[in-house]
Amino acid sequence: CISISAGRSLARCMWKTSVQTALLTVSKEVTLKIVGTSSTVFNTSSTHVLSFHNPSTAVRSSVLRTMSASAAATSVIPTRGCNSQRPLSVMIQKVASASPHGATGADSKISLARARFTTVTPFSKEHERHSAQMNRGKRFTTNATLATEGETSVLAPMEWISRSAGAGTLGDAALGSQVTICGWVDKYRNYGGLVFLDIRDHTGFCQVVSLPDEFPAAHEASKRVRSEYVVAITGTLRARENPNPKVPTGLVELVAEEVKILNTVTGSLPFKVCGTAEEEAALSEETRLRHRVLDLRRPRMAANLRMRHEVVKVIRRFLEDTHGFVEVETPILARPTPEGARDYLVPARLSPGACFALPQSPQLFKQMLMVAGFDRYYQIARCFRDEDLRADRQPEFTQLDMELAFTPMAELMTMMEDMVINVLSKVKGIQVDKGFPRLTYAEAMERFGCDKPDTRYGLQLRTVSDIVADCGFVVFSAAVADGGVVKAICVPDGKRISNARIKPKGDIASEATSAGSKGIAFARVAADGKTLEGAKALVGGLSEAQGEALIERMGAGPEDLLLIAAGEEALVNKTLDRVRQFVAKSLQMVPEGSHSLLWVTDFPMFEYNADEDRLEALHHPFTAPHPDDVNDLKTARAQAYDMVWNGVEIGGGSLRIFRSDVQAKVFEAIGLSDEEAREKFGYLLDAFEMGAPPHGGIAFGLDRLVMLLAGAPSI
Repeated sequence: CISISAGRSLARCMWKTSVQTALLTVSKEVTLKIVGTSSTVFNTSSTHVLSFHNPSTAVRSSVLRTMSASAAATSVIPTRGCNSQRPLSVMIQKVASASPHGATGADSKISLARARFTTVTPFSKEHERHSAQMNRGKRFTTNATLATEGETSVLAPMEWISRSAGAGTLGDAALGSQVTICGWVDKYRNYGGLVFLDIRDHTGFCQVVSLPDEFPAAHEASKRVRSEYVVAITGTLRARENPNPKVPTGLVELVAEEVKILNTVTGSLPFKVCGTAEEEAALSEETRLRHRVLDLRRPRMAANLRMRHEVVKVIRRFLEDTHGFVEVETPILARPTPEGARDYLVPARLSPGACFALPQSPQLFKQMLMVAGFDRYYQIARCFRDEDLRADRQPEFTQLDMELAFTPMAELMTMMEDMVINVLSKVKGIQVDKGFPRLTYAEAMERFGCDKPDTRYGLQLRTVSDIVADCGFVVFSAAVADGGVVKAICVPDGKRISNARIKPKGDIASEATSAGSKGIAFARVAADGKTLEGAKALVGGLSEAQGEALIERMGAGPEDLLLIAAGEEALVNKTLDRVRQFVAKSLQMVPEGSHSLLWVTDFPMFEYNADEDRLEALHHPFTAPHPDDVNDLKTARAQAYDMVWNGVEIGGGSLRIFRSDVQAKVFEAIGLSDEEAREKFGYLLDAFEMGAPPHGGIAFGLDRLVMLLAGAPSI
């Protein structure tokens, strides 16, 4: 703070500088600028004396004279000999007879000032420790704050500066023109005579150079900036002497003619905004989330969010302009309905003891819109599910929700393929063929062990239960006898995987046990391509014919590796699915830049809940059964479909039940009585009695889709 007054009222106080200390050591000179305000205007005849006081030195003074009623007055005061560790004071005394407009006498107050230091010498270690103790818990800025005697503090003015160009948009076309850019200081390099700054904004980076001889004030201001300071720089664009064609603005640089520091960093930064690859890899997610604002300032995170915006923009144009969809917002607060996950509840103040539920999806609302005749609905919907965190799932998420009336399943799936192809092409330039492959749920589970297979590489599962059912290796034969299965995958050139990795405590064995299995068996095909090598119990338990049949079934060749799992079918599938994915990544079998887009269809209508000894809907109870299975709902297939991209489910939906009699049969199959159904879904059942059209829909996980487009490891 600087205490400033005029006339008889003089005051003193302590400087506070950008180095965040209350004591100051200066050398050479100090520049002080006085700026008039609307309430205090100086006459051209006004003269003031500025004095620096230090207990250990003589008073240094300089005369300050205003230039005009609106101009700022500046004085440079030599301060040689003031290099002590004692506080300095500043006094301004009015000595001219003229008075400011609108004020009277010598007691008039000067209400606003700004100070700049041209040189600040380093402190001693002892001085730094003393200053830190004095200022613990305080925050300062480089702009001076003024306190007039008898008045409240007056802050230095904030400035809203208009830029003429984005930092990342400057190129050859603008050479020789004067531009103003605003942003953050990404890098600061002081080479003595020259100062180079890299300025970053939402458009990119631009190099700025300050020239001490041509623009000394801008050069002095450039020397004071540090990383992440907010600045506005005006200057002339010129060609670089040493161009860098690797960056978009690498052929030009901005010569700083005016540098304004709009804001500073008052504390230490937890991490660099633009760090090296090693620094980025070492940055923990906890640190990033704790300092989320700084994290989102990082170019990669900013690019991801902008990509998300582009995805939504392309989707909106495709649905609205090409296919006539109408966007409708559905309620956030509604009655809880069973949808497969735990609800987030919100107490209802006006109904004590009752709660609203945040929507897990707009499922019921969009079906009601179809009954209302909206034909084609979509929404970028916020959804909430109380589920455990995963890399591709979090409790609060966004989905692209759609519903269509009078649209058969094949037509709906083709439309969704066109939409995804459009997004991939316009957002990332990815070209994929129309007509995505289609696998039934049964096929996907048999060949890949999961309902969202990644088909960019081989390692498909093969069932070998019939071959090993009566073999001498009890692990295999017992599994088949108990109603389980034995499946295997073949790893080409199996010598790339050592036995230690497959045995207990190995990384591949750990993947198997993580899936719930006790481990995984293995055997190697000998050089002759006809016999197996491996553990004596396994190889010896197979006859020669069984061994040859196993090799033939797996399509294995010399030195290939067979990884085998036995047990209950669901567990075997889960085990080999995890092992398959792990082995493909560790052996780099996934082709870079390749894309696998496919549909999985014909899911089961229900799955068995052993804890409650009943069936429950695999998706939701409004999914329509397959026409061939409508009279045997317990084993029926659903008219459901999922879109899978590179092993990640990005969207899923189904055709809906639109008749009350079929809906009642489904409720009966899952053990829901008429009274319970009426209590939970009465308004939808009532709607079905008012002429519901055939309809179906789908929802895409927007966060997952953008994650894959951005190449990010998690949402």
